Amino acid sequence: MRIVALIAVRNEELYISRCLEHLCRNGIEFCLIDNGSTDRTVEAAKDYLGRGLIRIVPAEYPGFYDWVGLLKLKQQLAIEIDADWFIHHDADEIMESPVANVLLADAIASVDAAGFNAINFDEFVFVPTDESESFEGTDYVERMRHYYFFEPHPVRLVRCWKKALDIELAESGGHEANFEGRWLFPQSFVLRHYIVLSAAHARRKYSVQRSYSEEEVRNRGWHGWRAKFRDEMVRLPSRGQMFEHAVQTEWNRTQPHKNHIFITQSR
Repeated sequence: MRIVALIAVRNEELYISRCLEHLCRNGIEFCLIDNGSTDRTVEAAKDYLGRGLIRIVPAEYPGFYDWVGLLKLKQQLAIEIDADWFIHHDADEIMESPVANVLLADAIASVDAAGFNAINFDEFVFVPTDESESFEGTDYVERMRHYYFFEPHPVRLVRCWKKALDIELAESGGHEANFEGRWLFPQSFVLRHYIVLSAAHARRKYSVQRSYSEEEVRNRGWHGWRAKFRDEMVRLPSRGQMFEHAVQTEWNRTQPHKNHIFITQSR
């Protein structure tokens, strides 16, 4: 069974190699949508041509983060590409089977065999716990240990689906793959979100690297605190506010957060 992750990137040099390596190891192919990167993102991704990377699709950068446009391009590619399943994926994410030591591709194949055609992901957000901590330029998946369970509402990341000609991603802001006859697998898979790798990275990511579509902010109500970001909003949580992840430990879902706790969201 062929499974393809659709990954839109712009200047994701810190993440791209680790993201693609994980997908390779888990039997997932990937199509990269490059939104005008000016760093080494594309160069690093090309190392995976012939071993997972099937295509690099250029997408013009209009001077702001055109999320609607990128999601519609993903919809188009999900119809055009000859594959059985698709994943809407970001570079700073690691997606896993809910069962330890089972490859992501094998877990999706089991879902398919059971007759389901869509998968939800539970989101576990990893962040530094001190201003002096930095995981930039490291294997952050191995080194970052503290996370919180982010769940503004249940069943919010339906990001993997069996090929459908009427797939819709854009209207939900990419949170849900919607299509006629969707039948959701009852167990959520795991999404590790390495949203920032240091306090300095958080400030660069949201104050320097991102500019948002006015239409998406004003008319759709998207991007929230990101569109209003100021450097002083970064407030890294203490280790006591999060859970520690270790090999073979269960993911802790007992204290779901409705807002990100590394940021102060002023009204």
